[in-house]
Amino acid sequence: MSRSIPVCSLAFALICASTVLASAQVSSSQTESNATPATTSPVAYIYVSSASSLTSGQLRAYSVSSAGALTAISGSPYQTNGVNYLALTGSWLFGVANQDTDIESYSIAANGALKWKATYNVTPPGPGVISIYLDHTGSTLYADFYTTNNDFLSFSINKSTGQLTEVGDLPGGPPDNSPVNFVGNNVYAYTSSCYHFGPEIIGVERAGNGTLSYINNLNYSLPAERSGGFYCPWRAAADPTNHVAVAMEPLNPNWDQDGAWQLATYTVGSTGNLTTHSTYSNMPTVAVGGVTDYRMSPSGKYLAVGGSTGLQIFHFNGANPITKFTGRLTSSPINQVYWDNSNHLFAISSSAGRLFVYTVTTAGAKAAPGSPHAIANLQNLIVLPK
Repeated sequence: MSRSIPVCSLAFALICASTVLASAQVSSSQTESNATPATTSPVAYIYVSSASSLTSGQLRAYSVSSAGALTAISGSPYQTNGVNYLALTGSWLFGVANQDTDIESYSIAANGALKWKATYNVTPPGPGVISIYLDHTGSTLYADFYTTNNDFLSFSINKSTGQLTEVGDLPGGPPDNSPVNFVGNNVYAYTSSCYHFGPEIIGVERAGNGTLSYINNLNYSLPAERSGGFYCPWRAAADPTNHVAVAMEPLNPNWDQDGAWQLATYTVGSTGNLTTHSTYSNMPTVAVGGVTDYRMSPSGKYLAVGGSTGLQIFHFNGANPITKFTGRLTSSPINQVYWDNSNHLFAISSSAGRLFVYTVTTAGAKAAPGSPHAIANLQNLIVLPK
């Protein structure tokens, strides 16, 4: 029962709708029985939200071993008011709850255990919060709030209590689930959208107090489409320096899909403008259907791409074209992907009710012990590397 709102072409809309709304009927106890006890200190903690209704659900917490095995943390699962979207710093986890109108704060103990501390009610009128995320320092929480368009809300975080204070509201973003992604300097961040088939890349600039403003006269170009149509971009993923990957759906002049989605790369200049050498011929195609989420590894060497028909990993090469690394790792529809700092890739499939864990090396990707893990009513995933 995910409440994500991906941007889709008309040809892909029905697939997205069926994927997003499906809920797997799998007993959650299978996850704990598949978990393999860690034999060393954990390399990460991961948190997974699930909800049986808009106001009732659970947060599951696991430690991750060096082999990628999961062990349920004492006290997990935690009962919630329907927590959905997740974000975290080293000591605080935030979740959108109560029909997407509240942001709840949970303290994270040294062993990864959670404890509720505070609730912030998002007061602007509208359907609700559709994603939350932080800057690289973890000092500012951002929420995409869906009104007529997207408002990018900015919140300071009281590091002692977890209480949020709104410090900024930037209106006029795309009316879809399009969180911005910060490049290495923690100043410029990007996303993209194709709402009503109007392709655009959006760039924002972060001020010292954490508030956002649009980059003035953002300069960029989109690759030419092979049939004289255009590319519909969606979201962005930044590497640790100054490069951004953008997934693009090719559409012909009749606005019909014209082949598989492709992956472009952009370089961020000193003033935030974007340049690219990506073309139809050098952008790789994906083998996972319509793209639903993609994320850069912490090293910037790999790009994980989830889609309506699976999960795939690519080599990310900075300003040079992205290249293929693996084929499809699973055929299950993937809603969200995340990395830790120890070469583990995590992915969730709401419709299949599965949490996948892979260990990624230069030789490829291998399923971790116990993977995939069965969890019913999956919503979102977040990872805390150690």
